[in-house]
Amino acid sequence: MKLFKLLPVLFLFVLTACSSVQVQTDFDKNVNFQQYKTYAFMKSGVDKMQISDLDKKRILKAIDEEMTAKGFTKSDNPDMLINIFTDAKQVVNVNTFYGGWGYGFYRPWGWNPWMMGPGYQSVSTSTQGVLYVDVLKAANKELIWQGKGTGYLTQKQTKKEERIKEFVTKVLETFPK
Repeated sequence: MKLFKLLPVLFLFVLTACSSVQVQTDFDKNVNFQQYKTYAFMKSGVDKMQISDLDKKRILKAIDEEMTAKGFTKSDNPDMLINIFTDAKQVVNVNTFYGGWGYGFYRPWGWNPWMMGPGYQSVSTSTQGVLYVDVLKAANKELIWQGKGTGYLTQKQTKKEERIKEFVTKVLETFPK
């Protein structure tokens, strides 16, 4: 009976685990981030991104919102340059489910590994995306901070902006104020 009470919690955990963004960050420990107040996007990097212009705008808008929330100002004469890269790959998921219930030699009623049968297979594909956010010193274009977010992308138009915002928020979450 306790199992039935735990099923909604387990389902919620699995659902949130599938939709989350895994993040890795790295930074130069010798840099005092308190000295930086302004930023701009590195135009050459943004132009090289091989995604739709609409998705570029969504990413840039989300980064602007996060940087503004952290107290930074966008400027024509910035302290920092932000460069972004994206990558995507198709992931194939194959799941096999077995019944396994029936009468057996050693267990009269219950799970029996000898009666598993062919089972049921489901095959699905999904797109896994990666967003890299590089922050460089504007003066010499030296990399001072890098964030990488990896997670599944959505093809639903109504959820795209929300998913991109989630990627950017998670990646910039550890960027120093």
